Amino acid sequence: MSIVKCSDYKYDQVDKAVARSLDALEGLKDKIKPGSNALVKVNLLKKNNPDDAVTTHPAVAEAIVRYLQRLGCNVTLGDSPGGPYTEWMLRGIYKATGMAEVAQRTNCSLNYDVSVMEVHNEYGRMLKNMQVIKVAEDADFIVSAAKLKTHAMMTYTGAVKNLFGIIPGIIKADYHFKMNDVGNFAAHLVDICEYAKPLFSVIDGIDGMEGDGPSAGDKRHVGVIMASESPYALDFSALRIISINPETVPTVAEAKNRGLFSCDDNDIEYTCLKPLEIDIKPFKKPKSLDINFVGGRIPGFVEKWALNNLRPKPVFDPDICISCGICKESCPPKVINMDSGKPVADLDKCIRCFCCHELCPKKAINIKKHWIYDRLFR
Repeated sequence: MSIVKCSDYKYDQVDKAVARSLDALEGLKDKIKPGSNALVKVNLLKKNNPDDAVTTHPAVAEAIVRYLQRLGCNVTLGDSPGGPYTEWMLRGIYKATGMAEVAQRTNCSLNYDVSVMEVHNEYGRMLKNMQVIKVAEDADFIVSAAKLKTHAMMTYTGAVKNLFGIIPGIIKADYHFKMNDVGNFAAHLVDICEYAKPLFSVIDGIDGMEGDGPSAGDKRHVGVIMASESPYALDFSALRIISINPETVPTVAEAKNRGLFSCDDNDIEYTCLKPLEIDIKPFKKPKSLDINFVGGRIPGFVEKWALNNLRPKPVFDPDICISCGICKESCPPKVINMDSGKPVADLDKCIRCFCCHELCPKKAINIKKHWIYDRLFR
């Protein structure tokens, strides 16, 4: 596990930091064979400028690509972002996020193959069979190139959840609908990670996102590049840096329950810096989370009422909304109506996945808690 400081996105600095972090993973180079086909799975949630801290920064992506190319690999950059998985959609996202320029500078490939494959997941507990993007199945190995962000539904998104992007766009919405319980969804995310088995993972933590991530939070400068062969150890260490208890993060808890990771600092060999050496203020958590952690703090009948009535909800701002309809298209339970030209959600049927909030291009959707909540839990 390596943590390296990197103060900004000037390419020379990023390239050195990525190379140093990967070189510090003993034995990694021996596992990378010349001629291998590598998929660098970046986080390309939607059409955001790299400076928004929503997507993997192109400087980090380029440094990973060049590192693999120096070892003789054929490299493809790719992701299945939110929304329809089409070539037209991919072209727009690659351009907006800076990945198209990375491909031009490095001569790596961008994935435009929108084919989908049904695969058997021998490592899955919940997902024994699943649909994945073909480029993931064709690769000799996958690299998870994630972004350091909080997440409204899952508390945090990093190396493990980044691999949800090997599931085709529309299928992701189906998974959200069928697995809207956080613990259940975490189990499926770990299944996907176990199928992908990234050879190594990198987290772009130069600029991260706190609060109502993964797209509508606040940008936070952290100044690190992190890498590990274990996506679980990597996420655990990132959470230590941003002062979120790792065992409150569903994917980390699920990995621990399966024996994939111990959640013990003593089991991690830090080859560069340690998390406590990165001195930053704790990250703000998403407003959607607090209501999920009331268990045992109040009587059972009050807890049940609170969970049914005080759960955070998406609130649409019609003055900011541009009526693009992305929220309606991305809503897994299909409870958003646009007949008036502006979105109206049936909150009784809302599963609180916050996909609408995550994919809104104008931050026109806020997460709101009931005022009684603050009286009960402050």
